[in-house]
Amino acid sequence: MSTPVLEVSDVRKVFVDKDFQTSVLKGVTFSLGRGEMVAMLGPSGSGKSTLLSILGTLMRPTSGSFRMLGRELTDMNEKALSEFRNQQIGFIFQYHHLLPDFTALENVLFPHAGRVGRETQAGRERAAMLLERVGMKDRMHYRATRLSGGQKQRVAIARALMNQPALVLADEPTGNLDRETADQAFALMQEIQRETGTTFLLSTHDRELAERCQRRIYLRAGVVVDQPPEAAAPAPAAPSLAAAAAASAGWRVIDGDRVAVVDHTVAFDRNAPAEDRRRTY
Repeated sequence: MSTPVLEVSDVRKVFVDKDFQTSVLKGVTFSLGRGEMVAMLGPSGSGKSTLLSILGTLMRPTSGSFRMLGRELTDMNEKALSEFRNQQIGFIFQYHHLLPDFTALENVLFPHAGRVGRETQAGRERAAMLLERVGMKDRMHYRATRLSGGQKQRVAIARALMNQPALVLADEPTGNLDRETADQAFALMQEIQRETGTTFLLSTHDRELAERCQRRIYLRAGVVVDQPPEAAAPAPAAPSLAAAAAASAGWRVIDGDRVAVVDHTVAFDRNAPAEDRRRTY
C-alpha cells in the first residue's frame, strides 16, 4: 500500500487568551490517500477552518501530529515549513483573493515566482498551460478586475496547481458562486484531480457537492464523527486566523494594506472583514 498523502493523528488546538482557554480541536484523526477528493463537513464553529489552517501549516497544533508525504510537519521550523508549503500545498479560498491590478497570468505565476525568487519562462509557460486547462486561455492577459466571479475562481484553481502540489486545501471554494457556476468549478476540480492524481480536501457546507466527492469527513465540536452533524450546537468561536498569523509572522505593509506575511503566497489582512481576511500576494 502506498504511503498516504496526509496522516493526521490526535491533533488538538487550544487557543489561550489570558486566563481563558478555548478548545477548538479535541483529537482529530484521519488520513488522505493519493488522488482522493474528500469533503469535510460540519456546522460553523466545528473547527473546520482551524483544522485547514493547521493542515496548511499556517498554524501549529497544540498537540498531536500530522505527516505529509511521510514527513512529520510538527517538527519543522518556520523556514522549512514555508518552503514545504509553497512546494507541496495549494490553496483555494471562497473569495478568490486575486491581486486586482495584475493579469490572470501574473496571478497564477506568483507562487512559482515566490518559490524560485523570480519570474521564469518555464513558469510563464506552465501558468499559460494551466489557464488554458481551466478554460481561461482567451482571458489570461485580462486584469482580475475584468473577470467574472466564476472566471476568477478558475484562475484561483490554476494558481493553486502552479507548483504541482501533492495536496490542495479548498475552503468553501464554491461558496461565493451561484449554483451553475459552482457546479462548473467543482466539475473542473474533479477533472483535474483525476488527471493529475492531486489530493483535494474541501471544506464545504454544500451537501450536494460533498456527495459527489469520493469520501466525506464529518467534524463536530472539534472531533471527527461517523454521522453527518445535523443538529450540532456550535462550539465557542476561535480567535481569528489573522491574529494567529500575526502572532508568528509580524505585520508589514504590502500595497497599502497592513498584513501579516506568512510566506510568499498567503497573507492576512488584519483590518478586513472576517470573511475577507485571507489575501494572496
